[in-house]
Amino acid sequence: MNVASRQSIKGKLMFDEPMSKHTSWRLGGPADRYYVPVDLQDLQIFLADLDSGIDILWVGLGSNMLVRDGGFRGQVIAPLNALNEIHLNPDGSLYVESGVSCAKLAKFCRNEGLADADFFAGIPGTIGGALAMNAGAFGGETWASVERLFMLDRHGVLLERNADEFEVGYRRVSLPRQEWFAAALFRFKQRAAGEDSNIRQLLRQRNATQPIGQPSCGSVFKNPAGKHAAQLIEAVGLKGYCLGTACVSDKHANFIISSATTTSQDVESLIEHIRASVMAKFSIRLETEVRIVGEEL
Repeated sequence: MNVASRQSIKGKLMFDEPMSKHTSWRLGGPADRYYVPVDLQDLQIFLADLDSGIDILWVGLGSNMLVRDGGFRGQVIAPLNALNEIHLNPDGSLYVESGVSCAKLAKFCRNEGLADADFFAGIPGTIGGALAMNAGAFGGETWASVERLFMLDRHGVLLERNADEFEVGYRRVSLPRQEWFAAALFRFKQRAAGEDSNIRQLLRQRNATQPIGQPSCGSVFKNPAGKHAAQLIEAVGLKGYCLGTACVSDKHANFIISSATTTSQDVESLIEHIRASVMAKFSIRLETEVRIVGEEL
């Protein structure tokens, strides 16, 4: 990116930015470049002039991500406080940009009398991340209500795609190469007369069963078909187990908790130990929900 281009963008470009400041595990080495745009148009300008050889990593709330201790050699883009527009269209569809938190979406829908969106309150991330992995909670999944997508390509061009252009499965979405979610159109049913939101009930349930308030990424492993990852991990005796200062939660075995002295390598080693233990006893290979990126020290 040349000097003239840097002057044309409005966001904040940082170098050697510690990713431990931007992940829910509070772990991760420095990113070579870290950009916080001010809005969608600013991000388009930034992408249009970004060198084509630079790897791009999108980070929202930093959940569901482990950045290795050596950091990320490329460009991080952080849309959390920029791509945060959410509004109802005249046709009843809901426009949501990728930096909107899932919790904000749930509350917006509650206030607008829209049903079937309460489960978003239990997803600790942004809509961009939820779209990328078909995130879910309490039996609901992100893509169940998606109609249309607005994608940004490598050059900052905004493209529109229908939901049926994507192959979607359990915690899996096929993405066109070098395209990322900028926004989506959702359609939710109107809540029936007298029907109340159950966000508070769902959050009480979450708080009772998950280690809320401790640094984690959310669920580490996907549930195998017909099984629960947490039950398998508990069955091999690893609930509460620690490797270094990375520990399997004693409240929910599919959560790994970090501390001030934990390294990303501690967490990654614990993930592999859990996977090997479950494989040895049940011949089931656990697949991670968490995305592991960056370089080792």
